[in-house]
Amino acid sequence: MIEKLQTLIKLAIVCLVVYLVYGMYQPDADRLIGELRASLTGGRTGTVSSSEETEGKGETERSLILPESYDLRIEGRAPSVKNQGQLGTCWAIAATSALESALLPGETMVFSADHMSIQNGYAKSQNDGGAYTMAMAYLASWKGPVLESQDPYGDGYSPEGLSAVKHVQEMRMLHNASLQEIKEAVMRYGAVQSSLYVDIQDVSSSAYYNDSRASYCYQGEEEANHDILIIGWDDNYQPQNFLTTVTSPGAFICQNSWGTSFGENGVFYVSYEDAQLGTYCTVYTGIEETGNFDHIYQSDLLGWVGQLGYDTDTCYFANVYEAGGNETLEAVGFYATGRNTEYEIYIAEDFYSTLSLVSWMPDATGSFEDAGFYTVRLPNPVSLEQGQRYAVVVKIRTPGERYPVAMEYQADANSAAADISDGEGYISLGGYRWTNTEDSYQCNVCLKAYTRNR
Repeated sequence: MIEKLQTLIKLAIVCLVVYLVYGMYQPDADRLIGELRASLTGGRTGTVSSSEETEGKGETERSLILPESYDLRIEGRAPSVKNQGQLGTCWAIAATSALESALLPGETMVFSADHMSIQNGYAKSQNDGGAYTMAMAYLASWKGPVLESQDPYGDGYSPEGLSAVKHVQEMRMLHNASLQEIKEAVMRYGAVQSSLYVDIQDVSSSAYYNDSRASYCYQGEEEANHDILIIGWDDNYQPQNFLTTVTSPGAFICQNSWGTSFGENGVFYVSYEDAQLGTYCTVYTGIEETGNFDHIYQSDLLGWVGQLGYDTDTCYFANVYEAGGNETLEAVGFYATGRNTEYEIYIAEDFYSTLSLVSWMPDATGSFEDAGFYTVRLPNPVSLEQGQRYAVVVKIRTPGERYPVAMEYQADANSAAADISDGEGYISLGGYRWTNTEDSYQCNVCLKAYTRNR
């Protein structure tokens, strides 16, 4: 017992000395601290654990053997066709419909696009349009989804107090996705939410839509302005079916939100050569029952509004929370802002000051192939007592990103409702000198904790 106490005292002294040295000689201190950490942990990096592994998906999935054509309608995995009417809710209809597809054919549910487009926390009205990041924030914060029967579409009213009927714990973002990546996502997870540029106010006057073939191809430079679902593909769909000049066969089978009178009962074909389709895709890959966790601790209800960092691809960030009861910390949730993100998670069981954030042995490590929102289960859950202040610390590395930490802040009028007073977040370049993000940057870091009652 005495030897153990002496070891702890020595470690505390080392931490204090290192912190002081770091403040005086930051570059050299970073190198020395890294060497010290490696020596104390024996070069170990912790137990690999991620939501991808928990769900049996693996961190790098094997490529699928793809058929020449594939159609979720034939597989019984296509959601019902919706009609957005005159509202700018294509993004919410695409998101909720993609969730429905991900559950099919085993479970049939219809989710409320009305609730997502009204109760997301942003200042946008249903006429103002939206974005996939709004859908992700709404789902990641457990505001929804709710059932269509609880909040019917198009009546301009959304009741307060509805609870999510599913918990969405993982959403992947495919940026500039290849044909292979999109096709594999459709086969694995169901309908893929994507965007394209449309000029169709009156289908009879569009320069890009062939009404007789229900085909579309835009090859200009306009940005995407409409969300749809990719529900399959046909590699042999002929170029002559399009009004524009298309050089090679092949088209994605897409489901629109303009009712069944559009296209082939709401479905149309978009050429592989379309300029925008596939630029931004969202796949809902982790839909769980609401009993997966009892509590969510969070301060980023508007989700990924901006990014924070130190002009380098690596840094640390942390959130401090207070346990509301006798609970067990089971998992941590955060965004990967780019591909091939690597992470280390540390749990500071007792938070007293930023010195508590200095950690030596990660509780979990891993990587994410795609950008998105992920939940990482801890291999060794942490017991918490009511009123106990604890911190979740993440070291993140996202190649190519100079500011790798997702944050919530009041960027404009649409995100003005971001509440910066509800969090206690920190950021650090090396993990030893920490800056409070609310005080210094007027933002919350996007870092959630999930617990179960004991």
